[in-house]
Amino acid sequence: MLIGEFRHSLDAKGRIIIPSKIRESLGQSFVMTKGLEGCISIYTLEQWDKIREKLDNLPFGSRESRAAQRFFYSNAVPCEYDKQGRLLIPQNLREYAGLESEVQITGVSRRLELWNPERWDQYIEESVEDPEALFESLEHVF
Repeated sequence: MLIGEFRHSLDAKGRIIIPSKIRESLGQSFVMTKGLEGCISIYTLEQWDKIREKLDNLPFGSRESRAAQRFFYSNAVPCEYDKQGRLLIPQNLREYAGLESEVQITGVSRRLELWNPERWDQYIEESVEDPEALFESLEHVF
């Protein structure tokens, strides 16, 4: 399970160190792609296969289906850590997420998200102003 929050520096080559507990949960090989709300999403190979299966089964005749497939697949990158446990974030994904010198690493159960720290703080402030009200609105889920 991918959980927790961490902030790490991004080096000049676009690499970050992923915490060891996260590395264990993520595995040695995984897939990185553009996420929603301007972050980067990282999936275990098992979770990526589940997403891929759902995307591949979307109706080809639907414009939205094709757009979703293009969004996820065209930006997807198979990844592995280097020997120091660092992860190289491709330039196009760094630009998409606005990553510069620091990265907010957030575990979201089935995926890991990489955020620009200021964007993350703003997202939390705007989206989770009242945690109690948020969970009350989702009471049918719990």
